[in-house]
Amino acid sequence: MKIISTNIAKPVTFIWNGKEETTGIYKKPTNQPIYLTKNDIKGDEVTDRVHHGGEFKACYMFSAEEYPYWKNLYPHLEWTWGMFGENLTVSDFDETKVFLGDIYKVGDALVRISQYREPCYKLGHKFGTQHVIRQFIQHGFGGTYLTILEEGNVAVNDAFKLVERPESSLTVAQLFQLVHAKEKDQTLLKIAAKSLAIPPKKRVLLSGYIKN
Repeated sequence: MKIISTNIAKPVTFIWNGKEETTGIYKKPTNQPIYLTKNDIKGDEVTDRVHHGGEFKACYMFSAEEYPYWKNLYPHLEWTWGMFGENLTVSDFDETKVFLGDIYKVGDALVRISQYREPCYKLGHKFGTQHVIRQFIQHGFGGTYLTILEEGNVAVNDAFKLVERPESSLTVAQLFQLVHAKEKDQTLLKIAAKSLAIPPKKRVLLSGYIKN
């Protein structure tokens, strides 16, 4: 895996249900390194600190290989890297081969694969239709958030070097699909519910689906 774009945002306001909202989803390529901190990306807009940023959502990365699929569905949009609100657009990011809890060295930083993406109405606003949220979930490849174990700069062409992989885990794709599945795989649920890479509240939520 290799970084092909580093993306940050300035705050953008829009009207939603008669109320003014501010979002940082409108990421644009920076053409320069970005600094990953334990809670966010230095210089990036994180308006909603309840649902974004923090230990388990400090950085969001998305696969460049997913872009053609979405460009085909929405050819009228102005496409740039960062379209999905990701801080890192990454090539050769196969979500069926990267595992929850994996630890990677990338640039000067040490990162851990963390929790799944939960698309919200702000993604729908950016794409011009709330229908994209259902499409995003059905497609099954939502990228992943990162926990920053060691802060540092990352830049275009920096490669992800695997440092450690959990003995028992599930892939990024399996986790995303598990969360959104009506019938949840019990084996995968038990693994995910014990993963320290996921926030405690999410682990409790997943545990609630385990059948005795």
